[in-house]
Amino acid sequence: MREEIKISSIVIARNEENNILRCLESQINVVDDIVVIVDSRTNDLTYKNATRYKNTNCEIIDWKGYAATKSYALSKTKYDWVLWIDADEEITPELIIELQRFKSTNPLFNVYDLARRAFFLDKWIKHSGWYPARVARFFNKNYVSFNNNNVHEGLEYVGDLGHFKYDLNHYTDPSLEHYFIKFNDYTSLSAKELYMNGRKIKIKDILLRPIIIFIKMYIFKLGFLDGFQGFILSVLSSGYVFTKYCKLWELNRSK
Repeated sequence: MREEIKISSIVIARNEENNILRCLESQINVVDDIVVIVDSRTNDLTYKNATRYKNTNCEIIDWKGYAATKSYALSKTKYDWVLWIDADEEITPELIIELQRFKSTNPLFNVYDLARRAFFLDKWIKHSGWYPARVARFFNKNYVSFNNNNVHEGLEYVGDLGHFKYDLNHYTDPSLEHYFIKFNDYTSLSAKELYMNGRKIKIKDILLRPIIIFIKMYIFKLGFLDGFQGFILSVLSSGYVFTKYCKLWELNRSK
């Protein structure tokens, strides 16, 4: 009889006391080894809350950047198969069953992607280009590495990608205050990445791209079906693009 596959998971967290319990609770019946790396800049109860769960290895470290910190977390896992899950995400009951069935299979791929239901201001955004937003999150760690993107880091791998049917829940922005805390960091990181790649600012980046992103999300991606949250999200996404390219202009100007 084939030995059942064991699963590890990695979670990176900073000031996630309101999310970490939900994230870990969703894993306890399917994940055998949970690694939680807490950013040393954390000033809430994230670490204390994370240590409440069995099979959880928690550690506080100085921030190394997204890719390097996740690579460090990966080095701490016990098993080859790893689920990468963020602190503001949770495994749905349907995905738990799918993962449990996977444990008894002979995997056909080394990397699998998952769909995410993103919740913005407490509403699942089914349109606006946000769903299913599949991401490669479940993998055999012997065949992957993390890329060095400043924002939206991902996996580097060779070969075909497998697909899981069911979703992760992603509670991305429960409030506008939370959104704008991330907004400044992410636009700065995105602008810096463009700058490091030699990107020069163009007038269309400032004048046209923000308008295009609003029209694309709200009209062509049916954001209007997501209610008032869909409208807010489309407007804020337009502002995100505008701010990112203004920051790129600023970087090039200072050079």
